[in-house]
Amino acid sequence: MRVLVVEDEAGVALGVQRALEAEGFTVDVAGDGHEGWVMARSGSYDAIVLDLMLPSMNGYRVCAALRAEGDWTPILVLTAKTGEYDIAEGLETGADDYLTKPFSTVVLVARVKALVRRPRTGGATPYTAGDLRLDPWAHRCWRGEVEIELTARETDVLAHLLARQGDVVAKVQLLDNVWGETFEGDPNIVEVYVGRLRRKVDDAFGRHSIETVRGVGYRIRADGGDGS
Repeated sequence: MRVLVVEDEAGVALGVQRALEAEGFTVDVAGDGHEGWVMARSGSYDAIVLDLMLPSMNGYRVCAALRAEGDWTPILVLTAKTGEYDIAEGLETGADDYLTKPFSTVVLVARVKALVRRPRTGGATPYTAGDLRLDPWAHRCWRGEVEIELTARETDVLAHLLARQGDVVAKVQLLDNVWGETFEGDPNIVEVYVGRLRRKVDDAFGRHSIETVRGVGYRIRADGGDGS
């Protein structure tokens, strides 16, 4: 597995590199945003660890540029900003996960492993619910004939809901299965991602497939939200 670390603080970059290499990853390091963007475009990485505050091209721009080019390599952003709007901006530009500085390298390695664990090739039967269709292995989603762009993390959340369509999936189950048991962030991140999925797969098409079961979790309607 190859990981690209884009970080301008040499000490932080070295610490992350050593931690990942100790777990068997091959790691390349870029010291500024533009260099990281150029290296990431090679498409040869299984995950990218991306600082947000970078010289020449900040992490928001790097992430947005890669997604605009159709590169959906899983991205874990690092940020010294802890405000919810800063974190939301990173996620909205296409990042899959985030860690705030200072962070534990043990947790970072666990997050990277969780991101690369998702299969990246096709071959399995897609999930369907009404005209909503998801192929998590090929990382593609559709409403009817319209393709919807999802991040790796959004794909994982939707896949877990579709795999148990009609059943209620508890919030803690999504946290454990998608983010991993080592996740130490705000558990409300589940609501953030469910909200993003609703806007993309439901609101944009006038559907209501993702239901909230108050105090329990979430459920995908088997009809894909197309019923009465």
